[in-house]
Amino acid sequence: MILLPLFKGLSDPVRLRISYLLTQRDALCVCHITDALLLPQSTVSRHLNILKQSNLVMAERRGTWVYYRLAESEQVHLLADMLKNSGASDLQLQQDLTHLNTSTC
Repeated sequence: MILLPLFKGLSDPVRLRISYLLTQRDALCVCHITDALLLPQSTVSRHLNILKQSNLVMAERRGTWVYYRLAESEQVHLLADMLKNSGASDLQLQQDLTHLNTSTC
């Protein structure tokens, strides 16, 4: 069952918000995501770990920061397209994107 972990990974509103932000950029560090979501780093890191275990995101260490990006799979690309298309009409997702665009991290 390939899709079950993907949908479980997206089943939380915070993880859905993080995934949406990752559809907007090639990669984001934790500080960008915490600035965008206005959530503590520990909360964001916990959700990123769940997304990683669900094979939705990949992590890459760059110096002291860890950058996250969407995983490279057909299923993730399909989900990302769906998120991108529906995000334009979701107020919360648009607010998160605005915060991301003004992040000073």
